[in-house]
Amino acid sequence: MSDTPEIAQKAPYPIEVEAGKNYFWCACGRSANQPFCDGSHKGTGFQPVKWQAPESRRVFFCGCKRSAGAPLCDGSHKGL
Repeated sequence: MSDTPEIAQKAPYPIEVEAGKNYFWCACGRSANQPFCDGSHKGTGFQPVKWQAPESRRVFFCGCKRSAGAPLCDGSHKGL
């Protein structure tokens, strides 16, 4: 089993979030509900990342699963 997550896509996911709401970002890259967790990580060493929106606005969740600022995109996909 790999300790490297699967690349869901080589671009971020723009999502409108709601202030105070919790979001569970898929860290393994296997979820069919990208960029969010659907439990596909079961049996792997990965866990979803809980993120709470500080305000209502559009954010960009990481799609390549390589961001140092996970769960949000830091541009790491540009180097893939």
